[in-house]
Amino acid sequence: MIAAGEVVQRPASVVKELMENAVDAGADNVSVIIQDSGRTLIQVIDNGCGMSPDQAVLAFERHATSKLSCADDLNNILTFGFRGEALASIAAVAEVTLKTRREEDEMGVKVSFADSKHIDTEPVAAPKGSNFAVRNLFYNVPARRKFLKSDTIEFKHIVSEFTRVALTRPDITFTLNHNGKDVSVLKVAKSLKFRILDMLGGNVVNDVVDVHVETSVVRIDGYVGRPESAKKALGNQYFFVNGRYFRSPYLHKAVMKAYENLVTEGVTPSYFLYLRVDPHSLDVNIHPTKTEIKFEDDNVIFQVLSACIRETLGRNSFGASIDFEREGVPDIPVFSRNFEEFRQVSEPAIGRDTSYNPFDSDGFPSEPYPAQPSSTYVPEKQQDYGKLFDDKLVPTRSILLLKGKYILTSASSGIMAVNVSRAMERIMYERFMDELSRGDNATQTVLFPVTVQVGAEQMCLFSEHSDLLSSLGFDIAPFGVDTIVVRGVPEGYSAEEGRVQAMISDLMLILSEDHTALGPMMQSNIASRLARLGALNADFPTDQAQAQNLIDRLFACNNSEFTSSGKRILAIIPFADIDKYF
Repeated sequence: MIAAGEVVQRPASVVKELMENAVDAGADNVSVIIQDSGRTLIQVIDNGCGMSPDQAVLAFERHATSKLSCADDLNNILTFGFRGEALASIAAVAEVTLKTRREEDEMGVKVSFADSKHIDTEPVAAPKGSNFAVRNLFYNVPARRKFLKSDTIEFKHIVSEFTRVALTRPDITFTLNHNGKDVSVLKVAKSLKFRILDMLGGNVVNDVVDVHVETSVVRIDGYVGRPESAKKALGNQYFFVNGRYFRSPYLHKAVMKAYENLVTEGVTPSYFLYLRVDPHSLDVNIHPTKTEIKFEDDNVIFQVLSACIRETLGRNSFGASIDFEREGVPDIPVFSRNFEEFRQVSEPAIGRDTSYNPFDSDGFPSEPYPAQPSSTYVPEKQQDYGKLFDDKLVPTRSILLLKGKYILTSASSGIMAVNVSRAMERIMYERFMDELSRGDNATQTVLFPVTVQVGAEQMCLFSEHSDLLSSLGFDIAPFGVDTIVVRGVPEGYSAEEGRVQAMISDLMLILSEDHTALGPMMQSNIASRLARLGALNADFPTDQAQAQNLIDRLFACNNSEFTSSGKRILAIIPFADIDKYF
């Protein structure tokens, strides 16, 4: 009566199914143990209700489930899973061992499956609950094992699934261990907000506000991010319905609609939204992994969600709001245009001493200067004065900085205008390409190392690309299980703490893309993206000497006219065009 699909796509799929089964079994302590990003071992231990020996064997049969007792239950699903074919699918592509015991049983049972075959059943001493050990995933399907991504990427997916389950149940202790090292240890939390704090850090929790609304169709609770904390990188966007994580581009649009005119284009706020609806108005059986949901009244939910978030943002003074309550507010006096007639305003007098002579001997020490400078003394002092300046620092031509965005200088045929940001982008692009080819780097050490909490999932990105980042001049090291410390940035990047933190956010967006292009194309793409990031992050020239230095570096590039993306860097305004104005 249901569409049974293949649920094991990668190691993270196994983690998801086994964690959800543990929660459905009533466990209040779930441990996930991973080796080699799930290729060698995926073990999930819980203290739930456990199974009898007969149930332990039957659980691996196709479509077997203890979560439904009749067909009508398909329309009233409140558990994570219901189809039951997850264990059968896992046993078809891996070696699975289950140890389990119910509280009322004196002895537990151990059952083993491999390649969809029941290998063995034997009694064992076991604690209450279930202990699943999945070894050698895809050992009998080498084509699927071959197409798994790198260990870092696969573990990132595992962390994502772990996070999604843990965010639904703050009343459960969750532990994630990878290759013998604890990655995440989550104790029972007082509320969902404390669970978010434990998982994603204070940086996330401090940037969200509470959301709550209850209607006859849906109840919505959760948290949405402050507009100013919206990021370019997608992350920390979560929808849950009846305790189940799901994806919904449609409802994401409802969230973004509420942020209209509050965030700039291309950035996305964080949100953790928990929906509660009548199970009969919900269909979760439209996708093999049950991450897509069909609502009976999806248009109504869209409107309620958008209005709820908009009201929350307005209540917290993030949006436009009007206060009609004037009681107790002091009146602000309004002055008429004749105000000056009643209150005379006089300008303060400026005093000056016409007898003051700055070159008087009284203004200078008597030694070593002579009272009356001789003709030989004056040339000597002029020569000394000239030595205060380095000839190299004096611009060779007249230069004008315009609004911190353009450099204007003379050229043989007119006036040359240089776009500062694009010039920096071109200079950094060629430097990055050179460093990627040579494996060299130019790092400027920050005065005070900057720590940034990025979350366990994003830590995988920095671990995977550590060699690349080092070759480009980044000095980034892990600092705990979910935090990094930035000790150095590429030459030209700003080392200011606020800019470093913003840089890390953009850097995560660049690294999170799945680059599948050929090597040289991938290098050029990364260098181009990092150059644009560096240009936005850099300190702009503030005087003529710095501007001249930037122009000199630009003309030392292989291409000084266009950026790597084809945008014009400079333009010449001919004298003939200038003459037209006069």
